Amino acid sequence: MPETKTEAVAVNPRKLGAAERDLVALGIAIAAVVLFVGTGGSVMPQVVRAWMGNGPAPDMVLTNALLLNIALVIFGWRRYNDLHREVGERRLAEERARELAERDPLTGCLNRRSGPPAIEALREKATRLGQEVAIMLIDLDNFKQINDLNGHQAGDRVLTTIADRITAHLPADALVIRIGGDEFACAVPFHYHARDWVDRLTDGMIEKVSAPVDFDGVTIQATISVGMAHTGGEAAAADPVSADRLIHRADIAMYHAKKRGRNRSFWFEPQMEDELRFRNELETGIREGLRNDEFQPYYEQQIDLETGTLVGFEMLARWHSPKYGVVSPEIFISIAEEIDVIGEMSEGLIRKALAHACEWHESLTLSVNISPLQLRDPWFAQKLLHLLVESGFPPARLEIEITESCLHENVGAVRAMVSSLKNQGIRISLDDFGTGYSSLSQLRSLPFDRLKIDRSFVSEIASDQADGELVRAIVSLGKGLSLPVTAEGIENGKVLDALKGMGEIKGQGYLYGRPENAEATRERLAGLGLLKSAHDRPNDLAMAAERTRMAG
Repeated sequence: MPETKTEAVAVNPRKLGAAERDLVALGIAIAAVVLFVGTGGSVMPQVVRAWMGNGPAPDMVLTNALLLNIALVIFGWRRYNDLHREVGERRLAEERARELAERDPLTGCLNRRSGPPAIEALREKATRLGQEVAIMLIDLDNFKQINDLNGHQAGDRVLTTIADRITAHLPADALVIRIGGDEFACAVPFHYHARDWVDRLTDGMIEKVSAPVDFDGVTIQATISVGMAHTGGEAAAADPVSADRLIHRADIAMYHAKKRGRNRSFWFEPQMEDELRFRNELETGIREGLRNDEFQPYYEQQIDLETGTLVGFEMLARWHSPKYGVVSPEIFISIAEEIDVIGEMSEGLIRKALAHACEWHESLTLSVNISPLQLRDPWFAQKLLHLLVESGFPPARLEIEITESCLHENVGAVRAMVSSLKNQGIRISLDDFGTGYSSLSQLRSLPFDRLKIDRSFVSEIASDQADGELVRAIVSLGKGLSLPVTAEGIENGKVLDALKGMGEIKGQGYLYGRPENAEATRERLAGLGLLKSAHDRPNDLAMAAERTRMAG
């Protein structure tokens, strides 16, 4: 009984009204026919005899009733036909509306609304047949770049072509769903313990989809990253995971594939979800940490290797998280870049570091790493100069470190930025030299003041198989270009001795101690007599106040 009530409630009221009108019109026609038969049996013979001149005129009342019956028959029948046609047209319109609601208008695939129910139905069928269902989440690589370079019409052509290729490659009983934008989901039934078949199917799909797409004489190359999840086999049949959950798992695996280089596939594994959850927690923690001032500068000593003299510090970021403790930059810097808070974080750290460095002896320098994303900011140079004016720190004692990767994104913008900073007296160092693709022409054209040898090359000197020729070559290159060299990653005496014989080099590394916070650094400098005297600092403060007033 409850099922019957549910079905009755689900019936469309418009369909009920149309059916009732059909019955009324049909009833009128049938009643008119019955009356016509009854009336016509007595009137028609009279009409015929009168027409042939063999009898009196027929009864006018009955004759009029007969004519009325004929009119009612014609009206009722035409009305019934009109209503029947109207119902048919409405049914076709409703089917078309339902198709539009369930299908993506561009590719003809199922859409985000109709996809999950279709997956549920496919899984129920597969379970009855002793099968699993594999979900493939497909995302086009660099689709935004395709749109930006070739226009949205070209992007639409790529989407429709890829949808057609995916559909043609998959079995007939598979589902293809456009999740949205450049994302598709596929559902494919397969036999238990036959994941290798799904792997081969996916590899073939990646190869087929990656074929060039032609649009108005332009060849567009599109690749895909695929994440896969499955229903879990016999063990999960009693407690199945929802279709939306399966799509979510495949989505996690797809992003894992993108992080591993794109144009490839990965199966979902539970630890991926744990990593994603931890990543989201880190993102939230970083944003809260910025609000709560949890990011602090630490300082690593820089030493003149020939004399052993302390000549400066490199500022390194540390996150004092109440949940995770002291977190190294290798964990949070890349995330801060991805969520676009690296500029805010870096400016806050530089402001603190400049305030700390104002207390140091004037012979000590401060080196600061700059993210490639910050160099895309056209106002970065002005922001940095404002921080210098605000703190009163001399620009000549500040060294900005940029990586080789910055040179390949926009050399013109980097040159303009570097020149602007150089004009203010700030020094520029090329960090991690040797790990990128810097050319000699770039080194000559860009006004660098120093090269920093990447720690991976420096650490090789400690190996018995390495003789340090690569480091020696970089040092020789620096001499030829009149660029002094800094070696980072000095961790033992063997590396130090090898570097000492290569010329004038500034070095840093754990051999000289771990990076320290501002308080420990100040104590170290106090012990070495490298803090400004008390009578010097008020003048600096007054100068900083005047510079701040002029800048404001």
